[in-house]
Amino acid sequence: MASSNRLFNKGFLSLTFAQFFGAVNDNILKGVLSFAVASGGLWAGQLGKGGQGYVGLCLTIPFILFSGFAGQFADRTSKRHITVIVKIAEIFITLVAFAGFFLGNLWITLLAMLLLAVQSSFFGPAKYGMIPELVDSKQLSQANGSINMFTNLAVIAGTLAAGPIYTLYSPEPGSDSSALLWVPGAALVMTAILGLLVALPIPKLSAMDPDLKINWNPFSVYWSALKEMANSHLLLVATAWASFYMIGMLAILILPDYRDLLQVSPTKASVLLGILGISIGVGSVSAGLISGKHIEPRLIPLGAVGMTLFFTLLGLTPLKFGLVAALLAGAGIFAGFYIVPLQALLQHLSPDDERGRFLGTANALSFVASSIGSLVFLLARSRFQMDSNHVFLICAGLAFIGSGFLIWRLKPVITDSSLRGK
Repeated sequence: MASSNRLFNKGFLSLTFAQFFGAVNDNILKGVLSFAVASGGLWAGQLGKGGQGYVGLCLTIPFILFSGFAGQFADRTSKRHITVIVKIAEIFITLVAFAGFFLGNLWITLLAMLLLAVQSSFFGPAKYGMIPELVDSKQLSQANGSINMFTNLAVIAGTLAAGPIYTLYSPEPGSDSSALLWVPGAALVMTAILGLLVALPIPKLSAMDPDLKINWNPFSVYWSALKEMANSHLLLVATAWASFYMIGMLAILILPDYRDLLQVSPTKASVLLGILGISIGVGSVSAGLISGKHIEPRLIPLGAVGMTLFFTLLGLTPLKFGLVAALLAGAGIFAGFYIVPLQALLQHLSPDDERGRFLGTANALSFVASSIGSLVFLLARSRFQMDSNHVFLICAGLAFIGSGFLIWRLKPVITDSSLRGK
């Protein structure tokens, strides 16, 4: 084990920035694609009403299919080695995206989105499984709060960049500007190169289970891990963690439509996504600071109640930019309170030699939930003709019903004083 008593040691900082640049790329590509297929976009109508739901599915389905393999590889191989390989792969994938945007081909660009999601699915278990190998167990809450903060800063950077990048790629009607077809691809390739460079200083880490025989049926891997997780509170923790991603996917798919709802530019609409990312980051860091050197599960119900309240208000209040921005900020802060202790519990409760498989399975659950979120969005918009802002009421209902049930079942963990070091 290479864990350090210092939170911001070289290895953890390298991992944090490698995650940062990966998340920036995910959000640039997803953001530009979402603007292109949303109402009023360059490719509007090619995927039907609410087409950004299909973009969401391109992001989530690979995680479901490949997280089982990824978790096994994370146990069998050095997590540092996996990180470097996926960062090299990211450069080649962004070259595919470059070609798609330059040629104006939606399908090549969606293929790049799929490939980037496959790459990210292999990084996920290695990334989260590496944290306990790089920092002391007493620093897990602060480490997760910090990496969540940087991830959400990356979401901000990626989503804020997506608006101007899309405008340069597809100028507004009546504009004198010429379309710069190379801009999205160039941004993606440069960010991928930076991600590889910052990953290289991660120290060498030993494989936790080098003799593990790979099971090539991912669903049997999931089933085996779920049965083991069910013997403790891990399964409920993983399910509560996954529910956050279903709600989050709905929120992310709703926001590009605010371009039409508020009659604003793509750049200003991307500011709303940035505000959500900033506030989740603030909530995550605050949760880490409140937890100190322990895990604070009592933040989970507080986060769930806060998300329910603010999503309800987003679905009911008038469509004014400042009001929407303020309510998104409130929802994001409470989302950070909800997710950080759950993430720390997943890492803390997973045994060392099975952490990769358990986190891979939890990852798969979260993306099953995200896929359900994409399908719910598609149904709400195309089948039930709901206005996008009213879909926030579905977010609120899911936060209230799903999280309420899970928190009730997780009461022994939430009230466990040993996790708080008392």
